[in-house]
Amino acid sequence: MAKELADWLRGAGRILVFTGAGISTPSGIPAFRGKGGIWTTRQPVYYQDFMASEDSRVEYWEYKLELWEEHGDAQPNIIHKAIVELEKAGKVEMVVTQNVDGLHRAAGTSEEKLVEVHGTGTLVECQTCGQRGPVEASFELFKQTRQPPVCECGGFLKPATISFGQNLREADLQRAFAAAATCDLVIALGSTLSVSPANAIPLAAAQAGAPYIIINRDGTDHDSLTQVTLRLNDNVEEIFPPAVEKAPAG
Repeated sequence: MAKELADWLRGAGRILVFTGAGISTPSGIPAFRGKGGIWTTRQPVYYQDFMASEDSRVEYWEYKLELWEEHGDAQPNIIHKAIVELEKAGKVEMVVTQNVDGLHRAAGTSEEKLVEVHGTGTLVECQTCGQRGPVEASFELFKQTRQPPVCECGGFLKPATISFGQNLREADLQRAFAAAATCDLVIALGSTLSVSPANAIPLAAAQAGAPYIIINRDGTDHDSLTQVTLRLNDNVEEIFPPAVEKAPAG
């Protein structure tokens, strides 16, 4: 299977890499779905509740602060670095990630090759004026006061991630689907492929004729689809980086 994966990577020149939380677990960041995922033990704060309720904003910031203190110093792992190597080899059309940890960017994925469809937790964003800035100062302020931070304009500040009930950025979706239409291979890494509309991106590439490879330890919502070319059930870090090493630029 590893050789087959390497052969697919070697033969491709415009790869769409779609990633989920499973690629960041080796960096110490827990997954949200699947066995032992965060959403199996706690309820998310919906965007509408965040905007309407002070208590919900406090709950949201408490949760985000907890994650930041536990995982804010996480570093890119061999999966992120392998994706960068694919880009250096001139094989990456786009990296589309559901992750908000910023590790693709930290590993060296080019901004023009990266779509963070669920936003990024490395920035804070005003929900009124849209101004963005580093998130650390807001975390420190909340840690001291336990009051949700606000912008200079009076708007609510929130980490620049897409919350449940919040619309994805149209420009990000357009870039992702444009890459899906032009890629010659799509590979999904560490995702349960259960979140819409993000999970429609790799499927769109497959429906356009690109071979579709899925690597994930747990089952995914796309496992039974006829468009799937190759399905590998294992930890991504054990399969993908070695295959990249065996697949020099073609």
